Amino acid sequence: MTSPVGAPDAAYAALSEQKGLLTRASRSSQTADIVRASILDGTLRPGTRLSEPDICAALGVSRNTLREAFRSLIEERLVNHELNRGAFVRIPTPEDVAELYQVRRIIEGAAIHNYDPASQTPAELAAALARADACAAVQDWTGVGTADIDFHKAIAALNRSGRLDQLMASVWNELRLVFLVMADPFHEPYLARNHEIHQTLARGDLAEAERMLAEYLTDAETQIRTAYERIVS
Repeated sequence: MTSPVGAPDAAYAALSEQKGLLTRASRSSQTADIVRASILDGTLRPGTRLSEPDICAALGVSRNTLREAFRSLIEERLVNHELNRGAFVRIPTPEDVAELYQVRRIIEGAAIHNYDPASQTPAELAAALARADACAAVQDWTGVGTADIDFHKAIAALNRSGRLDQLMASVWNELRLVFLVMADPFHEPYLARNHEIHQTLARGDLAEAERMLAEYLTDAETQIRTAYERIVS
């Protein structure tokens, strides 16, 4: 095996010529982070037109910076750009819903199927349920939706794969948009079912927990796609 070779000074000199891009990229990334957070917490709801002048004024950024941020959010499937109309918070389609739930069945189902109670203690499952219960008690259904995603994110994390966690990040964000499209309190019956899945998993009945999860996901997808015929069409 050959020894590592250091980069020539010329290569570092070439990099230094690009340092001016860092500030711009940082502002663009930070702008995207702020707009993304406002989308995911429901402040900017699906279908909302994202006014460039208003956002630029609010954040003190240029249109070029904002448009770079929009490009990132478009790649993440959180924003759409419509010709001559501008940028909008994306409304996932029924086809998107089907794909999201297909991915969830594969990833979450595998996580439960291969779960090893002897070597894993998923405390985040119980913590997410506690947050959901607290939000439901004050009828904060947006908060319940966020906690629901946290619960299922914790299930997916039982795969113990950082790469899968990264791949699923966009799925959870897009699913958040789906939940925001749905009328409250969509999550109310599913909170109880999350508790049942957790209890079944905790007692080590993996086959039953896997079955319950599959049924849960099928019912949720069916309810969402039925509602979409009325809400989105």
